Order: sequence, then C-alpha cells, then structure tokens
Amino acid sequence: MKVAVIMGSKSDYPKLEEGINLLEKYGVEVVSRALSAHRTPKQLAEFLEEIEDDTDVIIAAAGKAAHLPGVIASHTLIPVIGLPIKSSTMDGLDSLLSIVQMPKGIPVATVTIDLGLNAALMALQIMTLKYPKLKENLKLYRKEMEQKVLEDDKNLRG
Repeated sequence: MKVAVIMGSKSDYPKLEEGINLLEKYGVEVVSRALSAHRTPKQLAEFLEEIEDDTDVIIAAAGKAAHLPGVIASHTLIPVIGLPIKSSTMDGLDSLLSIVQMPKGIPVATVTIDLGLNAALMALQIMTLKYPKLKENLKLYRKEMEQKVLEDDKNLRG
C-alpha cells in the first residue's frame, strides 16, 4: 500500500501533514516530494515514471494556478486526488477551480481547500478496492467520528 504525496512547494506541507499521519497510522507507505509542474517538469516526470508500478494513489497539492494535479494526471493512470491550497490570492478559489476544471479525458478527484485529511481519506477509500482491511479501518474511523459528535451533543445538554 503506497501513496505518493506531491506538493508544488515545501510550504504546502503543513496542509498535508494530518493526512499523511492518518495514512501512516493505517500502514500505508507515504513518499512525499516537493516538485513543481512549472519549475521542475523533468524531475516530476521522472518521479512519476519511478512510482508507476508500485503506487496506488497520488495526492497532489497546489496553490494559485494549481496545474500540478492536472499535469500529474496527464502523465499517469494512477488515480490523482487534487488538494487545492489557499494562497494569497482569492482565498484558494483560484486553486480549487484550476484543479476541478480538468479537460475531458483527464480526471482529477478534488477535495476541500487546505484539507489534506480529506485527501488522505479519499485515498484510503480508493485503496479499499484493493486492500479490504482498509475498509474495516475506515468503518472504525467513522464510528469514532460519530461517537465524538454524540458526546459533544450530550455535553451541550448536560
């Protein structure tokens, strides 16, 4: 079980850290790289070639023009989850729209702006198709969320 996490800039890492920790908690190997679609296209293409045969899902985080997830998707058949990163411009809406508006034939799954945890959860859900044990882990995760909400609800009235 392996997920590649590719970010356009090292400064995106804090948005990915919680999700990376969750993936590792469930035994998923995570390889993280800071590569740019525009500034390091050769190295990005080489990395994608290296991981083609042993990676289940790619999480690609990018801000501003946010071309990274789409460029990655155009180079591989590995499922790509785009994580829009909030930049100083347009509160991340620019990133969101850049990622979600992919041309016909090159899909990129897209999650909430700055929410690396959702990207990791989506990756885990995709991987349940190949690794049934992850489905049990996700059921427990959802049960824990349910219990937390119910506990919070109880404390409101208490």
